[in-house]
Amino acid sequence: MPSGPSAAHWVAGARPRTLPAAISPVLAGTGVAAYDDDAVWWKAMLALVVALALQVGVNYANDYSDGIRGTDSERVGPMRLVGSGVASPAAVRRAAFLAFGVAAVAGLVLAATTAWWLVVVGALCVVAAWFYTGGSKPYGYLGLGEVMVFVFFGLVAVIGTAYVQTQAWQAAAVSAAVGIGAIACAILVANNLRDIPTDRESGKITLAVRLGDERTRLLYVLLILLALVALIGVALSTTGWALLALGYAVPALKASRVVRSGAGGPALIPVLQLTGVAELLYGLGLLVGLAVGG
Repeated sequence: MPSGPSAAHWVAGARPRTLPAAISPVLAGTGVAAYDDDAVWWKAMLALVVALALQVGVNYANDYSDGIRGTDSERVGPMRLVGSGVASPAAVRRAAFLAFGVAAVAGLVLAATTAWWLVVVGALCVVAAWFYTGGSKPYGYLGLGEVMVFVFFGLVAVIGTAYVQTQAWQAAAVSAAVGIGAIACAILVANNLRDIPTDRESGKITLAVRLGDERTRLLYVLLILLALVALIGVALSTTGWALLALGYAVPALKASRVVRSGAGGPALIPVLQLTGVAELLYGLGLLVGLAVGG
């Protein structure tokens, strides 16, 4: 490693294919705000910075923590910086905290212009991001990863984005948050389904390891269906235009067929991509539909 990691290595380590999980909640939350003509676009952009920085930060943090534990030595998925030896653990840890710092600065501006209690929410987001695989007892190794993804990349991200713009609590935001959170969880479920053999061997007890192969595949499909139920909830509390988000079903159904076919290992990688696209279409559909129907 004489010359150190290249820019391309750092980009790959940031795992850009996971970024729809950060963008989609902001789109959905802004759609809820736009429905009531309360959208504040500069706040939406700051919320997007927070979400993207947290997503990149958690990706680097996972790379660091899994790398130093040796659980990335036999990976099927994308390259990891520490596990592959491309970057030193210290460098990846610094990158994680730099990303968290960017999220903190943008979050402080939102808190200062909305409500200071949001600082506590932001701090909890950073703590949750680090301890997913960090610390002596990471909750990602205890089968709690999906719960935290649902809470922070679903409920907190969508409702928070809507709140900083409207400064009000809305039923539509909760329904949208459940839908976005369900698809975000489905991404993690597909990822952990692919990694069941290697995670079991390394002692990483994810929810997929606990449930086993068949029940994990069923969970994926149920999460996709939960997103549909939540979308109907949004439409009932706002406008039928919200159903533009049904476009998510095209890639989601294709991914579900692969999951239910029994595919494993590298064959599940397209499922991650398709589910990410599904979440992005869900968020974009809500943004456009609620803005048009408002």
